[in-house]
Amino acid sequence: MKSIEKIIEQYKALNLSDIVDYDKFNAITVSHHSTKLEGSTLTELESEILLNNHMTPKGRPLSDVYMVADHALALSYVIKQAKNRERITVDLIQHINALVLKNTGEIINNAFGTFDLSKGVIRKWNVQNGRGDSYPAFQKVEDKTKELVAIINEKMTDDLNVKEATDLAFDMHYNLVAIHPFGNGNGRTSRLMMNYIQVYYNLPMAIVNSSDKEAYIQALRNTDETGNKKFFNDFMYDQYEKYLLHIISKQEENLKKNTNKGGFNFVF
Repeated sequence: MKSIEKIIEQYKALNLSDIVDYDKFNAITVSHHSTKLEGSTLTELESEILLNNHMTPKGRPLSDVYMVADHALALSYVIKQAKNRERITVDLIQHINALVLKNTGEIINNAFGTFDLSKGVIRKWNVQNGRGDSYPAFQKVEDKTKELVAIINEKMTDDLNVKEATDLAFDMHYNLVAIHPFGNGNGRTSRLMMNYIQVYYNLPMAIVNSSDKEAYIQALRNTDETGNKKFFNDFMYDQYEKYLLHIISKQEENLKKNTNKGGFNFVF
């Protein structure tokens, strides 16, 4: 099997960003799969029509439409800030979460006050995962998020190689999910922060394919229970490699057929 370095080298050699619509296609794919993981009912074609043509698919919940549109907005912001080499801060993560929940964030009322989730507020209540296991107590969330940001920034040196930068992106993804700092949108925000680090280091963005949701949850669970990040990282490397190899294969087919003049339109 090829190393991730060789796969990314092969991917970059195709100069996909020079192809009409490729970057747009890639962003739609990222947004579609991330929101599908969280329950969006839109198909990839419906997501494409929504984001390209601003046409709302018939028969789909408005909340799902907003979920996809808001994720696309957040991803656009992530790409812009990462290309500008902006350092990661807690405020940055909160702003990204606010964009993710721009039109779907709920209002939460509890003993500590009223909280608008569309503002990217750090949670002031305790939450559990689907297994009934608790995430860090709300009193610890802000400090843990600050600690994570400090660790990530310390490791984000200019001399990271492809493997080191990819590992760091996956570490950010897992650890932010594990903290679960927000009332909603933690998965989407964590995957966007993974993409942030990848774009920062000029790497292609990874996705978690929505058809592999069960395996994704299991990988998170295995790392939660053992403290061994190998379970999660192995899953993410498998996802990353499959996605990139699929794109490479399709583009090589297109080059043989000379069909890419009209833009990039295959579906993953």
